[in-house]
Amino acid sequence: MLDRDLPTGEPVTIPQYLARTVREMPEREAFRQFDYAENRWISVTWREFCQSVMRWRRAFHAAGLRPGDRAAMLLTNSIDAVTFDQAALAANLVPVPLHAIDTPGSSSYILRDSGSRILVTTSRARWNAIHAVSGKLPDLMEVVLINDLGDEEEDGVRVTGLETWLARGNGIADEALPDGPQAESLAGFIYTSGTTGRPKGVMLTHANLVANVKQISARVEVTPDDVYLSFLPFSHTFERTVAHYVALAHGASMAFARSVAHIEADLAEVRPTLMCTVPRVLERIYQKLQLELSKASEHDQYIAAWAAEAGWRRFCRENGLPVEPSERAQLDETVLPTLDEDVGVKVRAVFGGRMKAIFAGGASLSATVARYFCAMGLPIRQVYGLTETSPIISFTSDRMNHPDCVGWPVDDTEVRLGEHDELQVRGPQVMQGYWKRPADTARAFTEDGWFRTGDQADLSDGGRVRIRGRLKEIIVTSTGEKIAPVDLEFAIQNDPLFEQVFVYGENRPFISALLVVQPELWQSLCREMELDPEDPATLTDRSMTRLLLKRVRAAAKDFPSYGIPRSIAVVREPFTIENGLLTPTMKPRRKEIFARWGHLIEAIYSGHPAA
Repeated sequence: MLDRDLPTGEPVTIPQYLARTVREMPEREAFRQFDYAENRWISVTWREFCQSVMRWRRAFHAAGLRPGDRAAMLLTNSIDAVTFDQAALAANLVPVPLHAIDTPGSSSYILRDSGSRILVTTSRARWNAIHAVSGKLPDLMEVVLINDLGDEEEDGVRVTGLETWLARGNGIADEALPDGPQAESLAGFIYTSGTTGRPKGVMLTHANLVANVKQISARVEVTPDDVYLSFLPFSHTFERTVAHYVALAHGASMAFARSVAHIEADLAEVRPTLMCTVPRVLERIYQKLQLELSKASEHDQYIAAWAAEAGWRRFCRENGLPVEPSERAQLDETVLPTLDEDVGVKVRAVFGGRMKAIFAGGASLSATVARYFCAMGLPIRQVYGLTETSPIISFTSDRMNHPDCVGWPVDDTEVRLGEHDELQVRGPQVMQGYWKRPADTARAFTEDGWFRTGDQADLSDGGRVRIRGRLKEIIVTSTGEKIAPVDLEFAIQNDPLFEQVFVYGENRPFISALLVVQPELWQSLCREMELDPEDPATLTDRSMTRLLLKRVRAAAKDFPSYGIPRSIAVVREPFTIENGLLTPTMKPRRKEIFARWGHLIEAIYSGHPAA
């Protein structure tokens, strides 16, 4: 880095964190990724990474980009992605990360809305797909392709291969580069994925992000010996801040997972100590473990159940939670070492065997899943925040952890409850506003300057934050009853047959549920009932429907009667990011799910006209 990038005191910008880390530990591993051509993991040191960042920084300058210009990136998590980010920040540009598997239409909208001057992406095919739906993007000057060659102009946009583009900056002296950013300089337009409507560009400054890095660092110890496994998209602030920028600040290394599908293999190979995740990933691993357990012997199932029971009591004692009474509790001290060796060690091995913290955020985590992993000795640390808050608002401690809560507010952060128990926040990590959306920005804040989160919360547990649900997602039936859909969906998903659940009932006389069945268990159930699992008629068979509804009601038995689904529909196609039914952070897109399966839901109510 340039000498002027070196901080004289505590860093106040993200590039100053990089400069400090490079100065203090140049030869330590910075990043690691899997090289498919060589079929092995490769890595770079902080010194090598810094050299690449400077090369990209010179190329940005050679491309005519100047401080304040927006630079868009459409890449999967990789060394190239973090190099782009750090070079753009060091050049005082405003990174605009796009989600790597978003639709061409969404990417086009963000490029146009942000006024991005350059786009770095993987291939010509990716750019062609965006170009086909976007038409002319008046602000875009150049597209740089990581994996393809090119050096031509199309509709006023120059399309260039990466090495050709980088070579343009080779003759530029460091002294000719513009100064780096200041604390109040913009450090990114992060577009909210949103479950409805067009995404909005959240304007975050270096001061916002540095404040959040410090707030996170006060709650968890991160050292140069730590290894993150990174798989959540950098287009969202959760992975961007809690993983990338915190690792950068402390010199921890980061390994990029091959994909979510490879996550268990990557956990075993990388053996990370830290990881950010969304609940859906933990739920999938939990469901797989439970499926494997269902095939085990009766003795092994008995031991596993005892390990979970005793492990949960241990967790409660360690964290000041009420211990559920049991005749076996007096045996815990004697049997827990053996139970842990037989069960807990194997569960922790799924995550690599040396995890010291798993940060779970982005959506609500099922209490059943959280309690199980806590019982198995996995350090689940729930966090809460939004893109607009850089993102962390609250963070669980390593002690006094409660899996039903998302921790206490981080340092220098105030929280309060507004109308309808909406959580409102004030702190140095809160955004500057939405890009070109003054009306939306004004609505996001109260008259006295507190940010409205849109989440209902409870602060009665000693100041710990408990999220009750999104205000906009609360279902109000035609009889006036209110149901939080996420809690109900999690309860139903405790039955392993139901891999995903979508509940509905807005302005309807009762609650219904759309069920996505787990493939292997569906096949097994159909065999037991002598039905063809591949026949679409089986999904609506009356005997099958009665059985599934009975299981749904059993799973939801702790809900009030008006909150228990009275009718169901069954589908086999899962909700995924690729089919547009999940956001990039794996939250359900309720509007899109209803659009896709609304005919089944409408059929439910047409067959039950009365309450």
